[in-house]
Amino acid sequence: MAFLSHLFKRRTDDRTPFRPLWHRTVELARDPRWFAGPDRDGGGIADTVAGRFDAITLVLCAVLLRMEREPALVTPSVRVTELFVDDMDGQLRESGVGDLVVGKHIGRLMSVLGGRLGALREALADAESDALEQAIARNVTLGEAGDPGRVAAMLRGFVATLDATGADDLLAARIALP
Repeated sequence: MAFLSHLFKRRTDDRTPFRPLWHRTVELARDPRWFAGPDRDGGGIADTVAGRFDAITLVLCAVLLRMEREPALVTPSVRVTELFVDDMDGQLRESGVGDLVVGKHIGRLMSVLGGRLGALREALADAESDALEQAIARNVTLGEAGDPGRVAAMLRGFVATLDATGADDLLAARIALP
């Protein structure tokens, strides 16, 4: 009987405290400025499924890169990444991807996220070159009027805002685009 009670007992989700940060990350990634053309002071990311995924990973990478610099935020960054995986899993299933291949798609999405984290980490460390613009041109789906330089400027501004944000404010999702 103990086995059954252990199997069916209600468990708490240790990611719950980090859901507001994940939701705020998605909210910031959906900001129209990312998608508006340069003529409207935007970056011109394509307003497509691929472009929206790119915007989410761009903002998420900035948040995760900020979190990795503080040892106390390492575990929360893992939980936020798990929330990303859960959300993408749900999105894939809603779009018709079957149970048998959803894991393969999630693996690819995690590979993309990891690659972008590495590319942005390196590019943001080199403030003097156009490395960030090049990374964005390679990794972000831009619309016809898309401008990697403008997206890079927006991202640098967001990263500067995150750098000035304390750990408590970050975990409480008190972050904004400049």
